[in-house]
Amino acid sequence: MAGLTTYQAGRLFFIGRKTDGGVRAHERMIEQCQGLWTDGSSLWVSGLYMLWRFENVLRNGATTPVGADSKFVPVEGRVVGRTDVHDIGLGEIEGVRRPVFVNTLFNCLATISDTASFRPIWRPNFISALVAEDRCHLNGLAMEGTRPAYVTAVSRSDVFDGWRDRRHDGGVVIDVASNEIAASGLSMPHSPRLYDGKLWLLNSGAGQFGYIDPMDGRFTPVCFCPGYARGLAFIGRHAVIGLSRPRNGGAFSGLALDERLSERDASARCGLLIVDIDSGSVVEWLRFSHTIDELYDVAVLPGVRSAEAIGFKSDDIQREITIEHP
Repeated sequence: MAGLTTYQAGRLFFIGRKTDGGVRAHERMIEQCQGLWTDGSSLWVSGLYMLWRFENVLRNGATTPVGADSKFVPVEGRVVGRTDVHDIGLGEIEGVRRPVFVNTLFNCLATISDTASFRPIWRPNFISALVAEDRCHLNGLAMEGTRPAYVTAVSRSDVFDGWRDRRHDGGVVIDVASNEIAASGLSMPHSPRLYDGKLWLLNSGAGQFGYIDPMDGRFTPVCFCPGYARGLAFIGRHAVIGLSRPRNGGAFSGLALDERLSERDASARCGLLIVDIDSGSVVEWLRFSHTIDELYDVAVLPGVRSAEAIGFKSDDIQREITIEHP
């Protein structure tokens, strides 16, 4: 099953299966949720000004009354401020497992702090100062184990909001260890992921899913995405890709994606694509026809049939009490 975040609608969704085989969708409200990370047991998700950690409390084959086999309960919340958190990974900082997140407002990678809003741990070498100016629109993070390996940015701009002028071809992939540009000439790239020996990403402004050769920086498209693509996860030989409908007159408009949709006599859609990474064929899809226009992140929960989460607004969160036994 898959989890996904809906930036504009402010919902964390789980898409899974009912016990009779039908599709089940479960949602919880998290304002402006974007980044999502899970290993099936723990789950981190970003909100408007928060980072939330949920833990799955079901054990030994237990299920909820409606048949869900995973139940995520919020156990930790970190106030990080409106730093526009994008992708999240789980890294090792000075020997301690901590979330690593893209702090887009401050153009850096950061982690949580016990005494401050966040602790910066890396920034591109073309960013001259740690300032709240969203200069390059750093957004995507590819982890290699517990190490941040690659990030994506819409441009190399070092001025306030400068990335908006370079949406067509200013996009870059940066090698975190060397702080060198691994690929350039992309259009609003998002969601870099290391999988099956390749560096995959979404060349969102051009409507492309493909991979980068780090040796020469060449991008190889695998398939066309009929929407603004953000959010990428893998399971077996398949990629799960999130699609959004571009905002009218906003940062998503006026890109090559518009021309390519027109050439195919198609309109941008919001939903999920399941793509065979060997052939580039779309093998399954899920489409949101109303209410939800934008997705941000996608995560796969292997081995989980159906999941749900405790929300913050009902009495459930008051009564959900768990005990850690020694």
